[in-house]
Amino acid sequence: MVFGIRKRIQDHLVERRIRRSRLVTKDGHCNIEFGNVKYGNHFAFLVDFWTTFVEFRWRFVLFFFIASFTLSWFIFSLLWFWIARNNGDLTWQNPPSNHTPCMWNVYGLTTAFLFSLETQTTIGYGVRAVTPQCPGAVALIIIQTLIGALIHCFMCGIIVSKISLPKKRAKTISFSEMAVICPKKDFLCLMIRVANLRKTLMIGSQIYGKLLRTTVKPDGETIIMDQVNIEFMMDAGKDNLFFVCPLTLYHVIDKTSPFFEMAVDTLRKQEFELVVFLEGTAETTSSACQVRTSFIPQEIMWGYNFLPIISRSKEGKYRVDFSNFSKVVSVATAHCAYCFHNIMGHHLPSINAIDNVGFEVIDILE
Repeated sequence: MVFGIRKRIQDHLVERRIRRSRLVTKDGHCNIEFGNVKYGNHFAFLVDFWTTFVEFRWRFVLFFFIASFTLSWFIFSLLWFWIARNNGDLTWQNPPSNHTPCMWNVYGLTTAFLFSLETQTTIGYGVRAVTPQCPGAVALIIIQTLIGALIHCFMCGIIVSKISLPKKRAKTISFSEMAVICPKKDFLCLMIRVANLRKTLMIGSQIYGKLLRTTVKPDGETIIMDQVNIEFMMDAGKDNLFFVCPLTLYHVIDKTSPFFEMAVDTLRKQEFELVVFLEGTAETTSSACQVRTSFIPQEIMWGYNFLPIISRSKEGKYRVDFSNFSKVVSVATAHCAYCFHNIMGHHLPSINAIDNVGFEVIDILE
């Protein structure tokens, strides 16, 4: 029991270390921070204030939403109170019985706040109203109405923009947790699976990858996060995917591939991160979005292939079985890309199908 608890703690620490070392998390967030940014560059965020507000977290947007309305109501209530005070409308000023106020039933700060709220929100209970006695009050009600309309438009636009952000559509695009390496049509390929959980299409979908690694040049220069292009394709090509059902995309491991020098026993000793991008336009909103995920060496299984998930029902409809989305089965595969191209029959032994592959299963396979 103690050994099991210790192993779970070690697995948890390894998982946290891997999560911190990623540039792109599995759900697409970039793990990067900026330091020593010049103070003057912060004004660029104020110039582009719309994008700044849209990128704020919901908690801050809601705070600004509440604060902007409440503060504007309070500021204008002070102005209404000041007008009423100058005209002698307040209760403690003891106005005469024949006195004509600037605003009916505004005789204190609380009633001035209520009048400001009713004016800006156009509630109009019919108890408080502006009289033609004070031209300043007429001008102030026009100013508050215009400013209130601007605040309404701005805050509603921010909320609608955040709700309709393309990255929300990206939440319904799912990648397989693991990538696999196995033969496909006389080629050794690295394959991943991607699914669109909505029935609406992603128009003009394109997928590509970047291999991030640290390289050392012959002159001794170390390049951190060196990027190498990784091309993915499917049987119908690599551009304008017909993304109506889950797709299995593959990268051919040939002499031009950075995976060519790797083997089954050296793959997990490598230090790299494979970032996969899928770009397309949502059919419903016509907004472009990008979906990202990443794979590290511990998440690439050599000698396995995905189980099929598309079948035909008795009614003749196509059926997608998502229970097999993360299932893999072992296949005979060469120990390295060089072996695959030059040594026939150099294969791995067969292993039974594995379900819900994760870090624990990888440890057992090792």
